[in-house]
Amino acid sequence: MSHVYFMTGFPGFISNQLIRQLIKTDREFYKAYMLVMPSMIDKANEEIRMILREFNLPEGSIKTIKGDITKKDLELQETINSNHITHVFHLAAIYDLAVPETVAYNINVNGTKNVNEWVKSLTSLKRYVYFSTAYVAGMREGKLYENELLRPPTFKNHYEKTKYEAEVLVEQLKSQLPVTIIRPGIVKGHSVTGATNKFDGPYFILNFLDSLSFLPIKPYIGKGNAKINLVPIDFIIQSVAYVSFYDGGKGKTYHLTDPNPYTASQVYDMFVQELFEQRPIGRLPLSLSKAFLSISTVRKWLQVEKEALDYFTWKGDFDCQQAKRDLATAGIICPDFKDGVPAMVKFFLENKENKQYQIQIR
Repeated sequence: MSHVYFMTGFPGFISNQLIRQLIKTDREFYKAYMLVMPSMIDKANEEIRMILREFNLPEGSIKTIKGDITKKDLELQETINSNHITHVFHLAAIYDLAVPETVAYNINVNGTKNVNEWVKSLTSLKRYVYFSTAYVAGMREGKLYENELLRPPTFKNHYEKTKYEAEVLVEQLKSQLPVTIIRPGIVKGHSVTGATNKFDGPYFILNFLDSLSFLPIKPYIGKGNAKINLVPIDFIIQSVAYVSFYDGGKGKTYHLTDPNPYTASQVYDMFVQELFEQRPIGRLPLSLSKAFLSISTVRKWLQVEKEALDYFTWKGDFDCQQAKRDLATAGIICPDFKDGVPAMVKFFLENKENKQYQIQIR
């Protein structure tokens, strides 16, 4: 049977890379429907034209469908034969550490609830792949396992909280549908090219250092002994494209995380050496850094979200043995973060003045 995809979150960075990887590796690919917000339709259609040319695919192989996950039945603005859909990839979410709670809840929780209900109506479904985040763990610390979904005492931000609530809804479908849940770490650019679509996550550190490049020395921020789990986009899409068709992936949750992550200080040290060919000297107390970033004008000047600092002290350690074991059957492993730093920094320096990469800091 030919494979027909339905994907939300297009033309976002992960989705436009994932559809390329799926086309490249799935010999039974036939058609893909990409759910797109009406405001993004022009950008989405341009991306699709590029993909069709890239893979020499016939017109109509990939189609945009206007819709909205926050509405009942996804408010699809075009009739599609949903009974032919074999694989659903739900990536649409708001990825913002500073997002207001009401916005995050509507998109991440209500949106997922609506997608779940729609998916339950599909008669040819072979796999429902849901993109969560490893950080549904919230403020739980210590060893964190893939087969756990425990409500933490609190969360670092509304993004984490609403992604937890959404994953609970998808977890409940495992007894009814062939579900695979993906929990990525913090996604960064390509391990070889450095390419990304926006400068958030670890790029906040690069923004910070670049803004303070005039200083003769670059101090560490706090103790920075917490592990920062950073994974390149190429590892994510290769892994998802594999486990989405791997029979053993049904009913599983995967931590797509770095099994050997570096600490925040080690990452900071790598960036300083790559940017300035020097080592950090001294230490800026984390409390002082947070105080500075509580001032809107300072945040905007440094291009850093205050919420990012919470990850410098959080002591969570993601166990990814299940993912490692299943991905090993395809020879897929997570690249060493250190090896990708030169490409990452090079891409940042080449594009730091381009506003399309910098996110809006409130």
